[in-house]
Amino acid sequence: MIKKKDLSAEDKKVWEDYTSSPSNIYDKENQNNSINLRKKRFKFDLHGFTLDEANKKVKEIIFACIKKNYKEILFITGKGLHSNTDNNIELKNCVFSISEANIKNGGSGAILIKLKNL
Repeated sequence: MIKKKDLSAEDKKVWEDYTSSPSNIYDKENQNNSINLRKKRFKFDLHGFTLDEANKKVKEIIFACIKKNYKEILFITGKGLHSNTDNNIELKNCVFSISEANIKNGGSGAILIKLKNL
């Protein structure tokens, strides 16, 4: 793209008129639909919980995050013993995917749960 050096007075006026009335500008970040009303991510650190306590807390947080319209949950787990909640039917209906977090979010010491849009 070649950038114009000088803007004509007419082009400048058209641009100023266009941007002076925000109602004419489509803002996809602020549309009023349920998809964009969802919050991005809830983060919770499970360090210090026993395995049973952590399992109960995970379930509690998943249901709370669904109610509060979150898209995903990042659980900081550390690199210790992990439970297997993949077989929990009640949670399977709410969870889209479970994966190891990327390196900047904790890598193998964190789990990213993506929630279904219910």
